[in-house]
Amino acid sequence: MYAIFKCGGRQYRAEKGATLKIDRQAPKEGEKVEFPEVVLLHDGQKAVVGAPLVKGAKVVGEVVKNYKGDKIRVFKYRRREGYHRTRGHRSRLTLVKITDILAP
Repeated sequence: MYAIFKCGGRQYRAEKGATLKIDRQAPKEGEKVEFPEVVLLHDGQKAVVGAPLVKGAKVVGEVVKNYKGDKIRVFKYRRREGYHRTRGHRSRLTLVKITDILAP
């Protein structure tokens, strides 16, 4: 069984026991987190597609850790103009282990 849910403007595919990297969430390490915006549920034989969400379904997980992702460098350059600029950032991420998928 798997589910596709929305979190932070993105969609993720979740299976029981899977570990997902998602954008930073508020809960601390070890806390439970719920994702109620389930878009699709698939039980192996049939799929339930929400319009826009599947009512009564949610994905439950546990926060493993909060951390920063790899550093990304952005280099801007315009030829023959003496213009170059280096910027960068590190995304804040949360590692979540999916413990259960609750169907209606």
